[in-house]
Amino acid sequence: MRPLAVTMGDPAGIGGEIVVAAWRSGAVTTPFFCIDDPKRLEALGARVAIIAAPEEVGSVEGALPVLPEPLPFPARPGEPAPEHAAPAILSIERAVGFALSGRAAAVVTAPINKRALQVGAGFAHPGHTEFLAALTGAKRPVMMLTAPGLRVVPVTIHIPLREAPRQLTAALIEETGAVLAEALIRDFGTAAPRIAVAGLNPHAGEGGAMGREDMEVVAPAIATLRARRIDAFGPLPADTMFHPAARARYDAALCMYHDQALIPVKMLDFARGVNVTLGLPIVRTSPDHGVAYDIAGRGLADPTSMIESLNLAAAMAAGRAGA
Repeated sequence: MRPLAVTMGDPAGIGGEIVVAAWRSGAVTTPFFCIDDPKRLEALGARVAIIAAPEEVGSVEGALPVLPEPLPFPARPGEPAPEHAAPAILSIERAVGFALSGRAAAVVTAPINKRALQVGAGFAHPGHTEFLAALTGAKRPVMMLTAPGLRVVPVTIHIPLREAPRQLTAALIEETGAVLAEALIRDFGTAAPRIAVAGLNPHAGEGGAMGREDMEVVAPAIATLRARRIDAFGPLPADTMFHPAARARYDAALCMYHDQALIPVKMLDFARGVNVTLGLPIVRTSPDHGVAYDIAGRGLADPTSMIESLNLAAAMAAGRAGA
């Protein structure tokens, strides 16, 4: 199998630590390489093999393959430097390029701090999801969070809560649901996906008593999805969607705003959560947590989410290759 490409992330965060820990764990059987500063990863305890191309990964034994993306000076844990923003962005761009050309099976991104990239390099995107869409030309990127027992997709993502009802349209819900249904079939092997759709308001609007958006926006979108032979149902009260019996009735939950989707999955299994970008021409996964400046360099970072991200990326890439 072609190797996975792993990005640098924020050099001052825990990304490097969890990548090295994942490599040392033996829990990832698919080969991968890092686009990073070799000296940084060596300082974190990795035995490094410098490569010039992804095709060299297969000849590396007993070391972590690294395609160099040097930093101008060593990173200090917990202290982001503006000068490190450009290499972090280049790492993402190079990884995506390898995946688009077929030289890497998938991209696994280490956590970034959007504010640090904005200050240091004028990063113009709200997050990884939007940046990856720009790099790949994807028209409708969709963010999925997945953990054992639950997959969730927010229709609106990185916007203030007050903006969510304003930006929520039936067309947006329908587009997101269609991307989700296609991904469940192509990337997760679900032949006939079932999608539970959350209401926007408490009690899914309670017949208009708590807002009319669920009647006038969400319900029509569900009807359109069903007309397209997608098994979507709702709108459902979000407060009763995530207990075990409810989760058994669907393959993914389509939620109306960021926290409505992310809080349940992070409560269920924070350590094993994975962020997946759907709707791209490439496979991309990432740990479902941030840079964790507060514990960077202290040996406390848990690599579980990175391990899960690597393994899920490999499984998704294999599924696409065999489709």
